[in-house]
Amino acid sequence: MYRSHNCGELRASHINTEITLAGWVQKSRDKGFIVWVDLRDRYGMTQLVFDEERTSKEMMKQAQDLGREFVIQVKGKVIERASKNPNMPTGDIEILVSELTILNEAKLPPFTIEDETDGGEELRMKYRYLDIRRNPVKDSLIFRHKVTQEVRNYLSKEGFIEVETPYLIKSTPEGARDFVVPSRMNEGQFYALPQSPQTFKQLLMVGGMDKYFQIVKCFRDEDLRADRQPEFTQIDCEMAFIDQEDILNAFEGLTRYLLKEINGVEVEKFPRMLYDDAMRIYGNDKPDIRFGMEFGELNEVAQHKEFNVFNSAELVVGIAVPGGNSYTRKEIDKLIDWVRRPQVGALGMVYSRCNDDGSYKSSVDKFYDQDDLAKWAEVTGAKPGDLVCVLSGDTNKVRAQLSALRMEIAERLGLRNPKTFAPLWVMDFPLLEWDEDSERFHAMHHPFTSPKPGQLELLKTNPGDVKANAYDLVLNGNEIGGGSIRIHDKETQALMFDYLGFTPEEAKAQFGFLMDAFEYGAPPHGGLAFGLDRLVAILGGQETIRDFIAFPKNNNGRDVMIDAPAPIDDDQLKELSLKLNLKS
Repeated sequence: MYRSHNCGELRASHINTEITLAGWVQKSRDKGFIVWVDLRDRYGMTQLVFDEERTSKEMMKQAQDLGREFVIQVKGKVIERASKNPNMPTGDIEILVSELTILNEAKLPPFTIEDETDGGEELRMKYRYLDIRRNPVKDSLIFRHKVTQEVRNYLSKEGFIEVETPYLIKSTPEGARDFVVPSRMNEGQFYALPQSPQTFKQLLMVGGMDKYFQIVKCFRDEDLRADRQPEFTQIDCEMAFIDQEDILNAFEGLTRYLLKEINGVEVEKFPRMLYDDAMRIYGNDKPDIRFGMEFGELNEVAQHKEFNVFNSAELVVGIAVPGGNSYTRKEIDKLIDWVRRPQVGALGMVYSRCNDDGSYKSSVDKFYDQDDLAKWAEVTGAKPGDLVCVLSGDTNKVRAQLSALRMEIAERLGLRNPKTFAPLWVMDFPLLEWDEDSERFHAMHHPFTSPKPGQLELLKTNPGDVKANAYDLVLNGNEIGGGSIRIHDKETQALMFDYLGFTPEEAKAQFGFLMDAFEYGAPPHGGLAFGLDRLVAILGGQETIRDFIAFPKNNNGRDVMIDAPAPIDDDQLKELSLKLNLKS
């Protein structure tokens, strides 16, 4: 037995108990006649004491030579600590060591194993096994486990059955690029890793499973951002004999349950917003509704003057920044520089100060009088003391730019409290979106999404106007889940493939197995998939997901710890009938 207790468990009630502990040396303090060592494991920290009056010379020398992260085992007696530490759960006691065994020595770590470390992100990812010893990462992984267990508990109680689906599947055009896997046994042929278990969960509904879920790895070979990984985890769910309302109620229930069990927060209201309204009011399809600053469209009150920047714009739109009139000119110039960054892409920003006396001062006073600026304030909801920020340009671009500015200002004003949770359903997305490069429509979600009832005929006349029977669940400005009611009959699915540009032969080759299944009695069905990584991060008060993933990859999709991806040798290539044609 390496230990009788863990390093976070001993209290004053254990005084005079003989114990055995094992763990890592956090740090030691050598006063010559006495040595204190902090011993750490997953559960906490316990102070060890060696002193020359009660410890042999040999063991004193051993204790003095202990380095950081040495793995040791100690036996000894729990004694009362002379100088108690109220900040440690074990701060009332220490261990008078009678026996010390070094289980493994350790090199000096490349960064400090502390809550606040001196290691940069790339260095910590390279030595992730050391990073996991730090409380922030360790606690994040334990938190993820807790969330995952509560998800399983809730869905199981609601009658969902957890079913595993394959990782080696057929490549299908569902959105991002597939990761492909060559088959040695089937020369010249490839598996793909699933972007989601979409078709399999639909087949499970055809198979009569009725309520399915799976906590499953998914893979997408796409350009990465700080909050994305090439492999990620979904809580994948599907239900049969349901309509949209059934889905929304089921997963509102799960979200409400998690917020209560994990965060102790009661959330009753899950507002609903149409996609078109989300884009018009907030500029994106996953708005953060914890704060205001709703968009005000200013075309009618800002155009037809002599300011050509606005006159030539498709959309003039602004937000009211609460208390923003207190900004200095230098602070406003910094905001203007911020929206001009390539990541945002605006050409500039017009502003209007709303003074406490009811007057206005604008950067374009030459073109607009006080009555004009009063209308700007009215449309944006600005009050005395606020600042109206205005952008203009092409509708889609300027909405995205102002949305980014709104979020940045909210961050600076401290309006995005991670302990406040504001869920929102965004509904009725476009079914199709036009792609300029290929000059054809693509499915905005995936080709199995059903159009809204009564809109099927619109596919023939105005396909861009058709709304999908689709919904996203947004939490604090992040999409945490999305899904749709599926097409469940062969004729409608064939029509959908047709509008997506598939020939009947292509549709048969790619999705014939699903079309065939629909001929054997497919029930009405639909579902939703949560992004587990992002859900866990938000519940944990964060918005980046890496610390909630045990072994994440960097922004280039590399695992810098194991140095993957990596070349394979010529024998493997030959065995797989592959030949490289690399660009020099």
